[in-house]
Amino acid sequence: MFRLLRPAFVVVCLAVGAAGGILLNSAVRPVQAEQKVPAAAIPQELTSYRAIVKDVLPAVVSIESRAKARRPLRLRDGGDRSVELGLGSGVIVDPSGVVLTNYHVIDGADFVDVRLADGRKFSSQDMVGDKKTDLAIVRLKGDKPFPFLQLGDSSQMEVGDRVLAVGAPFGLAGSVTHGIISAKSRNLKLNLYEDFLQTDAAINPGNSGGPLISLDGKVIGINSAIKSRSGGFQGVGMAISSNLARTIMNQLLKDGIVHRGYLGIGIREVDREVAEKLQVKENQGLLVTRVFPDSPSAKTGLKPGDIVTTIAGKPVHDGAELQKIILGLPVGQSVEVAYLRDGKAKTAKVLVEDQPDDFGYVRSGDDD
Repeated sequence: MFRLLRPAFVVVCLAVGAAGGILLNSAVRPVQAEQKVPAAAIPQELTSYRAIVKDVLPAVVSIESRAKARRPLRLRDGGDRSVELGLGSGVIVDPSGVVLTNYHVIDGADFVDVRLADGRKFSSQDMVGDKKTDLAIVRLKGDKPFPFLQLGDSSQMEVGDRVLAVGAPFGLAGSVTHGIISAKSRNLKLNLYEDFLQTDAAINPGNSGGPLISLDGKVIGINSAIKSRSGGFQGVGMAISSNLARTIMNQLLKDGIVHRGYLGIGIREVDREVAEKLQVKENQGLLVTRVFPDSPSAKTGLKPGDIVTTIAGKPVHDGAELQKIILGLPVGQSVEVAYLRDGKAKTAKVLVEDQPDDFGYVRSGDDD
């Protein structure tokens, strides 16, 4: 108990001592006028984010997802009944009324109620999503263009850059918090495909789907998750990068689904243990641990124990690298895969096929 009190006592004593020193010095030395730094000399972003917030808030929405009641209505119920599934956030990214949000915000909903900062409310059943990245879009219909924000280039953000997180934490619409980019390219294995920006801007339940904003007022992330022991803010928030969000959004707008190529293999990185066992160089490709039946790799003849070194001429060293390469491959075209089998270099042509919807959800290691 005394250990807790003593530091406070020391601080108080030091403060009093400092004050006493000032009084003694003032007795023998004239007091100098305080030097003030002109407000114009302080960068605006260090004093206030008001200009950015005014531009951003009109395009940030709160989303209430609802499902139709599954039980029969009684006569006295009157009208339609629905069940509230949850609250989240979103951001309008096109003046036609395209709202970008998280998949888990709309998951299971028959329709959503979307409320803008100006008080307008819209109901929509026009929504599609991609579970594997936790991204979704909702389309709104209005009689005039909607306020919107542009998607920025998340690859240009650096650790230490200031950002704002906007959304409706705990249903408090229009809430703004600030922080910095704490890390890039985080992979928490929450989704099958991930590219998280980590931030210490306060993110809480209800922020999901809201934008992470750069100081030029562009969306550089979609707030998605927090890493917390308590379930509340502890300084570790995750936002899906805007570059990944843009790719998924464009496919959802065009086709309503996301087409992905796949090879149909489970892989493991060639770490020191694997390298010593197989007598190969560390990080020299990826070890094939599993080949899925009827997959492109199975049809080509790849086997567990092979080490894939390049795909379409691009070297691979880790699962994230392989994933990005495969996502960029055109479905329906053949690509060359180079691999090692029993120490011998081999190549094969693999026809890239459309990834099955359920691929990757029962995983042992990384699947591609």
